[in-house]
Amino acid sequence: MPIRMRSTYWRTLVTAAVVTLTAVFLTPSAARAAPRESEPVYSYAQAIRESVWVDTGLDEDGDGKGDRVAADIVRPAEPARQGRKVPVIMDASPYYSCCGRGNESQLKTYDAQGHVVQMPLFYDNYFVPRGYAFVGVDLAGTNRSDGCVDVGGRSDIQSAKAVIDWLNGRGRAYTSRTGGTRVRAGWTDGSTGMIGKSWDGTIANGVAATGVKGLKTIVPISAISSWYDYYFAQGAPLYDGGPDELAGYVESAGAQAHCAAVQKKLADGSPRSGDWTPLWTERDYVKDAAKVRASVFLVHGMQDLNVRTKHVGQWWDALARHGVERKIWLSQTGHVDPFDYRRGAWVDTLHRWFDHELLGYDNGIDREPMADVERHPDQWVTSAVWPPRGTGTAVLHPAAGSQAGVGTLGLRPAAGTETFTDDPGLSETDWAAHLTTSTPEKAGFLTAPLTHAVRLSGSSRVTVTATPTTTSAHLSAVLVDVGPDTIRDYADRAEGITTLTDRTCWGESTAGDSACFKETKAKTAAVDYTVVSRGWADLGHYASATGGVPLTPGKAYTMTLDLAATDHVVPAGHRLALIVAGTDKDLIDPPSTKPTLTLDLSRTTAKVPLVGGAAAFARATSGKATAPAPTVLDGVRAPRATGHLPAG
Repeated sequence: MPIRMRSTYWRTLVTAAVVTLTAVFLTPSAARAAPRESEPVYSYAQAIRESVWVDTGLDEDGDGKGDRVAADIVRPAEPARQGRKVPVIMDASPYYSCCGRGNESQLKTYDAQGHVVQMPLFYDNYFVPRGYAFVGVDLAGTNRSDGCVDVGGRSDIQSAKAVIDWLNGRGRAYTSRTGGTRVRAGWTDGSTGMIGKSWDGTIANGVAATGVKGLKTIVPISAISSWYDYYFAQGAPLYDGGPDELAGYVESAGAQAHCAAVQKKLADGSPRSGDWTPLWTERDYVKDAAKVRASVFLVHGMQDLNVRTKHVGQWWDALARHGVERKIWLSQTGHVDPFDYRRGAWVDTLHRWFDHELLGYDNGIDREPMADVERHPDQWVTSAVWPPRGTGTAVLHPAAGSQAGVGTLGLRPAAGTETFTDDPGLSETDWAAHLTTSTPEKAGFLTAPLTHAVRLSGSSRVTVTATPTTTSAHLSAVLVDVGPDTIRDYADRAEGITTLTDRTCWGESTAGDSACFKETKAKTAAVDYTVVSRGWADLGHYASATGGVPLTPGKAYTMTLDLAATDHVVPAGHRLALIVAGTDKDLIDPPSTKPTLTLDLSRTTAKVPLVGGAAAFARATSGKATAPAPTVLDGVRAPRATGHLPAG
């Protein structure tokens, strides 16, 4: 049993023991009243709404004064009058005033006294009546906070950590941004759960990686685990901008006037060469997974092309190595909140998760399956653990076929070569559409039609040995399920959902803060193939992530590409395919040259995590090997160019 699961288990036992011992001195009916679910017994309309400014201990804006971050609080009034303390759910965000939160882009609004009227999303509406406080923190340099945005660095993380310290009696907060009147959080027991999507969830990851006491759980949704991997893929640039531009996008007017030095530091520390620098080390939370004390409930879209699933895969694996209690949901969507694709189940699960982790209720959620995976639109399966037991690595070998660039994929090593020329105007959808035909910009390798389904679960790695004709080259490796299916249309602007006009309500409302949100439904597409996983790299970084080098034309280089985590079943009758190509249009930037690359197939492999391992693959491909008929396959539209804004 993992360490953190054991810790939670014993915490539950201790709680149960206290309840049992107390019951000895109470009536049987009182003993039976041990709660399993928090109920909406408190008034949301009469909730206390207040704002405090917490001292971060930093002076990022260089004004000679300590930076203070604004924390807006909504908490039930009744527990304080009864002498009871409540736990906290917290969302620390840079988006409360510039961009909005959720599918309806809600902003914080305030009354004449400066108290928050509308808190975005449903968390306060739903959980405050159930005995939780909700705290919305403006990251440093945004909205009503001092300081500067440093995009996942010390200031960003300290913005939220300082609030947790204050909630636990270790920090200082004030009733105003500049005043000297101290305020203490005597109304809370300090137990805090952080939640948030994208940048917000990223802050939860980063704060958990500090090991701060009092943070009991985090729920990062579509969140970054290492900022280098948001901007680069093994040296290949994913966007044409850097963190300095992102900081400028979300900063308040005051921060923009005082934070030029911080933005310059961000720009200087993130060169477009793709080299790993100290700036990225500071913003790599994976390396600090051993410090995590909180449980982690991860949620991610397997087709998220904004915050790619490499983030969830490497974070999940690092947490597993250190025995952190974990739970995971994986959807077919892109960068979408589960409130907008599985609303009822999400609210129920989140409610039970917080009840268990913050209130200590023994509701059984820690004994339920670890993973929920969306297999088809709105159709979910569970796994007791993730990846499932019995998952093993199958080492697959590409081999040349009867057509140039249309080869086979199997367990036997092969010899020979394949050649392709980088075409920056084409993307993975172009390659996949022409998988069965010879085209100059890619090399594709397909299995025989499967006689049994195979399940990929986890992160794949593709090792490529390639000889370039120029001094620079980018590589893409793509796994594809070739066969008809209906999937969520993740390439649509809404990334797999359609927003409806009807509303459903989740919690209590006030005149200024409605708990009713527009419903959604799955936006689907009928396809002939599905891209399962992707990975990219700059071949010049073959030897080290810290620095790329010019390539020597005519020299062979070997490099392993890390593909994004996934969980996908390739059905019987379909084929599994590997594509190796150059620039993936709108997903990575092109190199400075247009190389032709020759693959050495004897030194090119794909290590794929399959339930049942190599034996399952052998069984599924034991049928008659037939060459695919040349045809053009339909898929989702090409990935659209997206700005570097982890908001959604």
